[in-house]
Amino acid sequence: MIEAGTVPPPNTLRLKRMGIDSYQEPVLYTRRDCHVCLSEGFEAQSRVEISLEGRRIVATLNVVDGPLLDESEADLSEAAWRLLRAQPGDTATLRHPPPLESLGHVRAKVYGRRLTPAAFDAVIADVAAGRYSDLQLAAFVTACAGERLDLEETVALTRAMVNAGERMRWSDGLVMDKHSVGGLPGNRTTMLIVPIVAACGLRMPKTSSRAITSPAGTADTMETLAPVELDVPQIRKVVDAAGGCIVWGGAVRLSPADDVLIRVERPLDLDSQGQLVASVLSKKAAAGATHVLIDMPVGPTAKVRSAPAAEVLARQLSLVGEALGMRVRVAHTDGSAPVGRGIGPALEARDVLAVLRHESNAPGDLTQRAVHLAGELLEFGQAAREGQGAALASAVLADGRAWRKFQQICEAQGGMREPPRAPHTLPVAAARSGSVISIDNRRLARVAKLAGAPKSPCAGIDLLVQHGDFVERGQPLFVLHAASPGALAYAAEYARSQPDTIHVVEDA
Repeated sequence: MIEAGTVPPPNTLRLKRMGIDSYQEPVLYTRRDCHVCLSEGFEAQSRVEISLEGRRIVATLNVVDGPLLDESEADLSEAAWRLLRAQPGDTATLRHPPPLESLGHVRAKVYGRRLTPAAFDAVIADVAAGRYSDLQLAAFVTACAGERLDLEETVALTRAMVNAGERMRWSDGLVMDKHSVGGLPGNRTTMLIVPIVAACGLRMPKTSSRAITSPAGTADTMETLAPVELDVPQIRKVVDAAGGCIVWGGAVRLSPADDVLIRVERPLDLDSQGQLVASVLSKKAAAGATHVLIDMPVGPTAKVRSAPAAEVLARQLSLVGEALGMRVRVAHTDGSAPVGRGIGPALEARDVLAVLRHESNAPGDLTQRAVHLAGELLEFGQAAREGQGAALASAVLADGRAWRKFQQICEAQGGMREPPRAPHTLPVAAARSGSVISIDNRRLARVAKLAGAPKSPCAGIDLLVQHGDFVERGQPLFVLHAASPGALAYAAEYARSQPDTIHVVEDA
């Protein structure tokens, strides 16, 4: 620590913590006239390497004018504080980072060139190490978007993402896993499938993602019920005790570059096919999966919108999985409407608990979908004969074995809790009487996100109608849930501007 009034050594600044949230991006804040900026030629948006007691990160510089900092001080965003493990008053060294050689591969991809496995290894290693700014990450994500990755490139990207992080290795035997392609609000079947499959004796260490472009991911929803940020030894302990787990993959550096890329994909609203395959299968390979079931909802407003597109994606998933030594099975499911009633972490958790506890208001569509997919996995893992998996899954759910197993998993992960409730709610009513002929998944998901999901776990939508229902004018179609009045009003304004999100047509 530098004593007050002394001249700091060259290229060092005293760290001051102001508690600035930059999400996951490391950001450095200095005065424009600080001696390091003047001597090194740093200016706003410069990339700066910060060293502290042998630890190094690269951050983006934001320049401050005014009295917030003195010329010998620097502030780090909360993300940078965590990565650097800094304490207020620590003295950090600032310098230009080494040249980012892998950025040349990104430029090549921007101009349409194919990338080699070595090129992907270099880019992803730098991404996982935090050497890319969000602007540079956006360039890479955009350059790979659409159909710009062929099969060989997708395999190379997936392998690079696996190699950049930890890998979990299990004893001999099958390791089951499942993933939904997404685009279907409320499709929280994983939290039902894992306890069903584990109760039948199969091993299922489920590492899940947080939401990218949706109002909730499995990890977001599970976190309202139990801790999900477990390390590798903790995951092993849970799986040894309960046969399965439902945790956040980002906490254990399984394909860590994926979580960095997701940070940029979310605001860009980009989730291209090649990147989707690499994201899904890199996590599965890193988690040690041998058998992976992919739930692929297909519908006009789902992520996969047509049967031909589903076939192309299913083939790519299977081929990339095979290249990485995994068996992949794809289940094509109905993606025409949301699943269950809740959209948002806590509301989706409520639906899961209702199914597990056999409550009278448990959503039947969520139950049926989970039973179907769990049955596929039981047959895939040879715990049930072909054609008998769904019956076994239904029995395990009905007799309470799945509920007991879920409770065991939650307790092993750190203790079970009830999901939070939103302090602010508002019903959104039908503008006319008639029948519900369609529900727009994307617009409904946007309403839930505007209400605050998934950042506010209690926020989202409680859906009150289904396709084919008859509604009266003024009857509530759904109820908005929010953590603040402002978020509630923001979501309500958008919902009212999109009256056909739930499309009601007057009967002839």
